[in-house]
This record gives sequence, structure tokens and C-alpha cells, in this order.
Amino acid sequence: MTSIFWRQAGSLGLAVGLMVAAPVWAPAHEPHQADRATVHKVKDEQGHGDHGHGDADAASMTAAQLAAAGIVLRKAGAATLGDTLVLNGILRANQETLVQVTPRFPGIVRQIHKRIGDSARKDEVLARIESNQSLTSYELKAPIDGTVIDRQVSLGEYASEQKPAFVIADLSTVWVDFSVYRQDIRRVRVGDRLVIDLDDGGAPVEAEISYLSPVGSAETQSALARAVVSNADGRLRPGLFVRGRVMLSGRRAAVTVTRSALQTFENRTVVFVREGGRLEARPVTTGERDDAHVEILDGLAAGETYAADNSFVVKAEIGKSEAEHSH
Repeated sequence: MTSIFWRQAGSLGLAVGLMVAAPVWAPAHEPHQADRATVHKVKDEQGHGDHGHGDADAASMTAAQLAAAGIVLRKAGAATLGDTLVLNGILRANQETLVQVTPRFPGIVRQIHKRIGDSARKDEVLARIESNQSLTSYELKAPIDGTVIDRQVSLGEYASEQKPAFVIADLSTVWVDFSVYRQDIRRVRVGDRLVIDLDDGGAPVEAEISYLSPVGSAETQSALARAVVSNADGRLRPGLFVRGRVMLSGRRAAVTVTRSALQTFENRTVVFVREGGRLEARPVTTGERDDAHVEILDGLAAGETYAADNSFVVKAEIGKSEAEHSH
């Protein structure tokens, strides 16, 4: 009886042992498609796993994937950050190349040859006026080459020698007048370089401050700063508003990235830094910036490679993959 019991117990122990030793089968994880970036967590050397303690989101992207997404890699490095001052301005006809054409004698306008916007050559006839004194007509001619920007007479109207009948302007150059508020006047100097945005879809226009008024306006509490700009193509139209950026003295920064490199990721300002085959979200502390570059005070060293253009694609790829994994 005792031997039967031990044989059964031995058999039971063997069965339990086999159950413990047997491997647990699990289906293999299905790999991502080849054309998708691989997104994963990267831990620091201490192995911390919480945000803010060294872990970072990263995307593994091949050179072909980077090219397809238009992601341009650059190296962080030194750059001169330009100090700029934004000014509002208006385009005006150059008053030094503008002529008011006034009749020599009063009379009735019998013919009109030019309208507003028409070009006129020097000595070209603008209108014909019948003099009240001699009852003979005479020609009113253009004194310069230019464009008719104003006309104050109509056919059959009385034209006075006290009032300009036409205004002709040479628009090959125009004035750009800017308002400089009192707190900024001391920062602006004649000769300062200026970039003018015409807001017409074309490239900005470069010029320089040629005049700074010695007096200010009581109404606006601002002073006039002026640039004389070439207008050979007729792109600058007097009367339209523009915005200008005065380039003031710059400062050299040791580590900078392009403005397009900065992204906000999980409430942190990050730059996607190249680490091996990955682009890693690296939190950074920023300093001064200009239109092209941003100073990096902490989080990135000079010489490190980062995603400069279209970095938002990396951010989107990480966010998309994390959303898929959360389901």
C-alpha cells in the first residue's frame, strides 16, 4: 500500500515538474512596415524612465525617409544674431522728382491727352487750354519724364493759373516713410540697413535709412525715418502700407539652430538631434533670436546634428506612433 502511494506521488511530481519547465508560447510581435519610421523610448545611462529624468522620444529614420519627408539636417554652431526693430511705413512718391503742372494762363480746357496713371515724356502734350485773354489755345506740356499721378481738370472746365492741373512724378525711385516711436529713436541711425516687406508675395526689398527727422510729431509722438528705394520694375506703389525691419548691431552666439528646428513636444521646447540612426527629442533652453536663428543656452552642443527644416514631420511621426500604441 505504501509503495503504491509513493509511486503515485512520484508520478504527480514529475507531471508538475514538466508543467513548470515547459516554455510558454507567445505569438511573435508583428514588425512595422519598412517605410515607416521606428519610434521608441531612449533612456539615459542611469536608466531613468520618467519624462524629465533623461528619457527621450526618438524616431529611427533612414536617409531615404529623411529625403522623402524633406527633413534637412544641419550642425549646431555659432552665428551672429541680428537685433532688429520693426517699423510701420508707407510708400510715397519721391517729392524731389515730382512736378506740379500749372497753366500759364487761365482758360477753358478744350482737350485732355493724359489720364491718371499714364506715362508722359518730357514736352509731351497733356492738355490744350483756350486762353480767356487771347481767345487762342495753347498746349500744356509735361516738364519731365514720369507718370501722371493726379489730374485736377476736366474737359470744358475752367483751369486757373493758381491751381495745378496735373501732377507728374518720376517713380523710378520712391520714398518709404517709417514712424519711429520715441522710445526707439535713439536706436535708429542714418545708414542703418533695412529690409522692407511689401506683403505682395514677392521677395523683401533691401534699403537703408537715408533720413531721420530732427523733429517729431506731436500727434503720434514719433519721428520720421525715410529710405529712398529703387523702383525700376514699378513694384512699389505710392500709397500702400509696408513693414520694415531695421537691422541694428548684432551679437555672436556660440550655439544656434535655425528657427524652424524648434518644436513644442509634451510641453517642452525641443530640438530633434541625430543620435546614431535616430532623431531624438532633446529639451533645450533658448536665448535670444532673430529672423533666422535661435540661441541655445543648454541642451545642445556645437557640432551636434539636428533636424533643421521640416522638423515637425519627426514630431508628427512620434505622435502618430504613440497614439497607435496606446490603443
